[in-house]
Amino acid sequence: MLAALEASGADPRPALALVAARGLTLDDAEVRPAVRRAMLLLAAGGDPHRGLELDGRAVMALADELTRADRVAAVESGLAEPRPAGSGLPAVSAALEELLAAPELAWRAYACALLADELAD
Repeated sequence: MLAALEASGADPRPALALVAARGLTLDDAEVRPAVRRAMLLLAAGGDPHRGLELDGRAVMALADELTRADRVAAVESGLAEPRPAGSGLPAVSAALEELLAAPELAWRAYACALLADELAD
C-alpha cells in the first residue's frame, strides 16, 4: 500500500492519517452532518470535485468541528507506531515525519481523508 501511495504522486498525508486512525471510532450521528456541512462549504467554493487541500475551508471546518483531544491523540499515536526502517519511500517518509511533528496537521489530514471518502461515493 505504501509503495502504491508513493508511486501515485498524490499527497500521502490524508492516507497516512486515515491508516493511523484505524482504531478511532467516530459516532456516525456526529460525523455525517459535519461532513455534509463541509461538503456544502466545498461546493460553495466552486467545483466540489476539485482537489482537497489540508488548509482549505471545508477540511479545516470539518477538522475543527470534530476535534477532541482524545481523537487527535489517537491519530498521533497511530502515526508513531513502529514502522519499517529503510522503506525507500521518500515522499511517504517525509509526509509521516511532517505529520508526527504537527498533530494538528495530522488531524486535518484525517478530516481530509473523511471528505475524500465522501467525494468518492
